[in-house]
Amino acid sequence: MGFLCDITDNDSEIDITKVQNEFAKILAPSEQVEKAYKLNLDLFIFTNKRLILVGKQGVTVKKLGYHSIPFRNITHFSIETAGHYDLEAELKIWVAGDANPITKQFNESLDVYELQSVLAEYVLK
Repeated sequence: MGFLCDITDNDSEIDITKVQNEFAKILAPSEQVEKAYKLNLDLFIFTNKRLILVGKQGVTVKKLGYHSIPFRNITHFSIETAGHYDLEAELKIWVAGDANPITKQFNESLDVYELQSVLAEYVLK
């Protein structure tokens, strides 16, 4: 998976052209990547149709997991900001049919407010 193997632990927004090319084989023919963020070795990919969570599996990053969530299935989400002693923020996403949220931890290099705003834009359409 090309650039996914080479990324550092800096969380940030990433170039959607690279993501579109890298993940073309899992996208629908009319699907376009609109925003993408890396979180450690995981990715949040926002397309015009869904949220794709790409997770590293294993030490060598040779195995990846793809979690596809249509925006209409996200029932609610929350953020918890970092505090003075807890330097990580947290995003929780609840998906219809699952009582347990998907939980992701963020350090200060990725703005959890920005990610939550992008998520709100897609979920509230």
